Amino acid sequence: MTFLDGSALAQVYDAAFEEGYALVASNVAEPSVLAGLIQGADAVDSDLLVQLSAGACRFAGDGDAMVGLRAMGGYIDALASAVDIGVFLNMDHQTDVDLIEQQIASGIPSSIMIDASHESFEENIATSHQVVRMRDAAASDILIEAELGQIKGVEDDVASADAFTTDPDEAVEFVERVGCDLLAISVGTQHGVAKGRDVELQPELAQEITDALEDAGLTVPLVLHGSSGLQPEQLQPMLEAGICKMNKDTRYQYEYTRTAYDLYTADPTAIEPPAGIDDARESFFNEVPWSPSKEVFDPRVAGRAIRERVATVHSELAMVAGSADQTLFR
Repeated sequence: MTFLDGSALAQVYDAAFEEGYALVASNVAEPSVLAGLIQGADAVDSDLLVQLSAGACRFAGDGDAMVGLRAMGGYIDALASAVDIGVFLNMDHQTDVDLIEQQIASGIPSSIMIDASHESFEENIATSHQVVRMRDAAASDILIEAELGQIKGVEDDVASADAFTTDPDEAVEFVERVGCDLLAISVGTQHGVAKGRDVELQPELAQEITDALEDAGLTVPLVLHGSSGLQPEQLQPMLEAGICKMNKDTRYQYEYTRTAYDLYTADPTAIEPPAGIDDARESFFNEVPWSPSKEVFDPRVAGRAIRERVATVHSELAMVAGSADQTLFR
């Protein structure tokens, strides 16, 4: 089926919250990772949430974020039509309200995350609520995710040298005043290359936030950013505490480059001439007794290996997150 809208994604989050599992929200910037994600999710009957940051959109659009969104949106739609799972698109860590307005007008995303967590509490509320009002004014069913608290590290255009956790009482006030559909919280994770042993997760704080929201009559799925280095035993208590979306980006970036690196370093002379042979790239090696191997340097060779590796990784992550065998659309 083609990739689906916010109303269908809301159904998935309702099921995830009720059953205690999470969608693995997976960032992409180019087609090989995307194809691998769809293969991996389909293999384990998990619905799939793909994410695009503003930087990824600009990369895909050769500098133009909306061109990139339309290009990747069309590609997601085409690949999703070949599988019988729900495939969704979230715009991750958006900070430019004007760009968000264009994204809403395009009707392409299933959901959009406005990240104003670097602002003061009141400014965060004002900016996040502005995005909700824009969505409502457009009569769109796009879900809006907002963030309260600050996560250490760098993610695309957003960087923070410090972290502060989310306060449960503030979370209630924030959700009531903003009207967001999902809430990203800070409970000890960090963006970038973080090993599980390097973070001090606070699942009890996530549970306090969920309880405070429910006591106020608010059923809001929680989002865990910066989860790439966490181990299964660390994630399970977070799922039990109301986490319904866990973001993965850095892990796929590493798997992409490591897979290509392993391929090219297995036989370096398939790519570059051995010692004593001139590196005559300009003449494409016409004048030297050596030629590179097209069976290795053809980008599709590495691309296929990357897709297979990403598919395997995503299947394993979906099983850890509990979303395997949970698709609502097969």
